Amino acid sequence: MSFASIGSGVVPVAVDVTFLRMDRAPEGRGPALPAHVKVKRLTQCSVPFYRYLYGTVGHEYVWWLRRTLSDAELRPVLRDPGISIHVLYADGEPAGFYELDRRNPPVLNLAYFGLMPHVVGHGLGRALLRHAIDTAWAEQPRAMTVNTCTADHRRALPNYIAAGFEKMRTVREVWRVPTRLGLPIPERLRL
Repeated sequence: MSFASIGSGVVPVAVDVTFLRMDRAPEGRGPALPAHVKVKRLTQCSVPFYRYLYGTVGHEYVWWLRRTLSDAELRPVLRDPGISIHVLYADGEPAGFYELDRRNPPVLNLAYFGLMPHVVGHGLGRALLRHAIDTAWAEQPRAMTVNTCTADHRRALPNYIAAGFEKMRTVREVWRVPTRLGLPIPERLRL
């Protein structure tokens, strides 16, 4: 436990958050998902299954905000018609997910995106990202946004840029991550 977290119940974490935007759908075909992989849009995502997805994908990347919500707070978010959860399955097992947020039209936001640890590095990330982009642009938004930060996987920002997103701005944020969540906080992010 660091000095900053003793007695306070939080660990202060400094991250650089990069906001990105795509103003038109990418041209051409992107990388295809392998035959043993499919993406399913959930018609209803239960709170426990969402917690499993969010917790497993985001554990190493300090995904903490949704962990602080009670079930009663999270349930209406998942039931909101402006939110959709899309799960990547490889050989029938969950392998990642993305979440699209349409609550601020005409812009569609890629709110969460990531892979389960057991498939990271197996070439699925770019194909899943293109699936998310194509799914979003099929709805014809004016623009698509996403953000990433220095707590995320080191390939996140380069992959977003390679997929056609453009950097808008980067800001420094200080998060007060509750220690009760038990998340591993990399030393490079601790204040």
